[in-house]
Amino acid sequence: MASNERLNNEIQVGILTISDTYYHDSQGGNQGKGKHLRKIIEGDKIFHGRVAYEELVPDDRKMITDTLKNWCDVRKLELVLTSGGTGFTERDVTPEATKDIMEKEAPGMAIAMINGSLLITPLAMLSRLVCGIRGSTLIINLPGSPKGSEECLRIVSPSIPHAIDLLRGCRPQVSKVHRELQE
Repeated sequence: MASNERLNNEIQVGILTISDTYYHDSQGGNQGKGKHLRKIIEGDKIFHGRVAYEELVPDDRKMITDTLKNWCDVRKLELVLTSGGTGFTERDVTPEATKDIMEKEAPGMAIAMINGSLLITPLAMLSRLVCGIRGSTLIINLPGSPKGSEECLRIVSPSIPHAIDLLRGCRPQVSKVHRELQE
């Protein structure tokens, strides 16, 4: 993307909820698991983002990777948030699916989320969050619980606009931020 034409545009976000329970219950109208993330992004405006796509899939590695690839490569979303599948159970495969398709790791974001979460609960050390890049898309794994995913998103949200500017190639904005950090 051209460096200046995307500077003031909203970050295009996809929210992928991964849950066997919610997926199998979705025919009964139980599809609202990722709605709290939409509210935080669009309502609370923690960064300049717009949710372009939301989807619910079961804890199925192929379905997760297929959706991630489509959203990164075809739909060209700039930020994909996954929620769920990051625990210790046999069916929790979101980190593995994310690693299958990502080209670069962004471990600092996962470390920040886990460190911040440890201040709230010692159970945060059981989370297997992964963050990375595919093409020009940033992918962030969040916990499955609404409270945990909101807390983690709020922890990394200050860095998201700069990360997206870097991926967009927005040199003027990136240079400005880097200069400000040196002052």
